[in-house]
Amino acid sequence: MSVFDKSVEAILKEAVARGEFDNLPNAGKELDLTEYFNTPEEFRVAASILKNAGIKPREAYLLREIAEEKKKLASCQDSAEQAKIQERIQYLQIGLNLALERIQQQRRK
Repeated sequence: MSVFDKSVEAILKEAVARGEFDNLPNAGKELDLTEYFNTPEEFRVAASILKNAGIKPREAYLLREIAEEKKKLASCQDSAEQAKIQERIQYLQIGLNLALERIQQQRRK
């Protein structure tokens, strides 16, 4: 064990003794790392940083926009407006499909 490892271990033991880890969120719950391991290895660190910063991937925003447009469409009575909304949904769906295809291609590499 290196000097660095020993000092880190000592710092952690002191923190545990002070109770600094006693009230962590999700304490005692099993970690779900499915999303982490489903992310391509070369993107894992970046994806984790973005997630911790509250920034979602483009695909999540597209899915939300599609859902919002579908709600608008369901409540819309004007046929011209319905056509515009349907066109917007198709445009967003194409963007989502392209983004998902790009992810699949990156995973195959």
